[in-house]
Amino acid sequence: MVVVDHARDWRTPDGDCTVIEADDFLAGCASDEGALVINLCGSYKYLSVGYYCSLMAQARGQQVLPSVKTINDLSRKAIYTLDTGELDRALNEALGGAGGVPMPVAFSLDIRFGMTDYAPLAALARSIFDTFPAPLLRVDFARGDAWHIAAIRMHGPGALGDSERSACAALAAAWEGLPRRAPAARRYRYRIAMLHDAHEELAPSNPAALARFAAVGRELGLEVAPVSRLDFSHLAEFDALFIRETTAINHHTYLFAKKAESEGLVVIDDPSSILRCTNKVYLADLLRRHGIPTPLTLTLQKVDAGALAAIEARIAYPMVLKIPDGAFSRGVVKVHDADEFRRVAQELLRQSALILVQEYLYTDFDWRIGVLNRQAIFASKYFMSKGHWQVAKRDASGKAEFGMAAAVPLGEAPPELLDYALRAANLIGDGLYGVDMKMTPRGPVVIEVNDNPNIDAGAEDSVLGDELYRIVLRDFVRRLDLLHGANL
Repeated sequence: MVVVDHARDWRTPDGDCTVIEADDFLAGCASDEGALVINLCGSYKYLSVGYYCSLMAQARGQQVLPSVKTINDLSRKAIYTLDTGELDRALNEALGGAGGVPMPVAFSLDIRFGMTDYAPLAALARSIFDTFPAPLLRVDFARGDAWHIAAIRMHGPGALGDSERSACAALAAAWEGLPRRAPAARRYRYRIAMLHDAHEELAPSNPAALARFAAVGRELGLEVAPVSRLDFSHLAEFDALFIRETTAINHHTYLFAKKAESEGLVVIDDPSSILRCTNKVYLADLLRRHGIPTPLTLTLQKVDAGALAAIEARIAYPMVLKIPDGAFSRGVVKVHDADEFRRVAQELLRQSALILVQEYLYTDFDWRIGVLNRQAIFASKYFMSKGHWQVAKRDASGKAEFGMAAAVPLGEAPPELLDYALRAANLIGDGLYGVDMKMTPRGPVVIEVNDNPNIDAGAEDSVLGDELYRIVLRDFVRRLDLLHGANL
């Protein structure tokens, strides 16, 4: 399937490709699991329609070019240059044999499904595609003391003529499988960089918890060293990265995770977990596809009478509207009638091409189940803030007031709640997650799965004490031992 903004954007002389418009694709008109989806929307900007097409394809179990990982990797030069060192060396080897032929100081190369018309760089074009699997790439090269990749951009079908479009259709029909690259591993002493921001108001671990991680680390023979965003260039001096700062895709936390992964460090949270957890649209579709009970959730692209009527036919007021990448109750609004729905929805749609509409389920407290390496490690109850329907209540300035948090022994959590928490977390990976849930009259309901969940002294550790910190750090040791053994 070729996904485009408008059907006229992709014309082929044969029937090998099924063309579908982005709005129809997002509405679920082409959700065949295992299908190959070529996303050729005009923009892949974060939270754009093109971004969501790749996100939803992955949630549906489809192969997609480009993937969300590739989109995010190519969104910032600081991220993708982490992976271009070997490519620059190959570029200089390829152009080193020019034999006195005059070369420009800069030029661009179009790569279509790993192919290019410029024979001297054909092998490099394939390597670039293997590193950043995207259907249509334009790569800028520049020469200083040596040749280097100056920029890599994805582009849509608008830049193609009819003959090139036909060539792309043939290449797409012949292309099989998504390439995979494994990060190179490196060995260091067992030192864990613990990324945090001393000025963050709602950090995942308070200062007392950070101190406990460091103290328990020394007990286990580990150096757990607090680092800040200013220590990016020193990351390779460590064996592992433990992120204790609120993550986001367009943020240095994701850049740190990418850098650590590229250096072969053990990373919690890894970039894939950050990608999957920070977007609620992806999570909602993923949980629905795997039969995990959630609040009734719909997606909204635009506010019109038809869309509102369809939603009102399925969800009663009050409803909850959410932007996909909100955190700590940011971008989550309860609406009580159609007028409020239209006003809030229009405001949120200015921030994101898609928003979530969810049924309202009130409980006196939310459950959070901490999961690490596919096992539950703690359970907490988060009570609603006083006089409010959420755990966090924000004033006009954005300052948050939280309800009480209390850890409980895992044995006191309802077994069916633990079961669904593990099933939900295991869809994300084997990292450290916090599964937010409610116990309702119809049973347990998963609200969302969070990466880097809170581990605060006096809250999540109030049952296990230092043993909670040992559990987390021992898992780092387990992962490091596996990595160390694999490289002997």
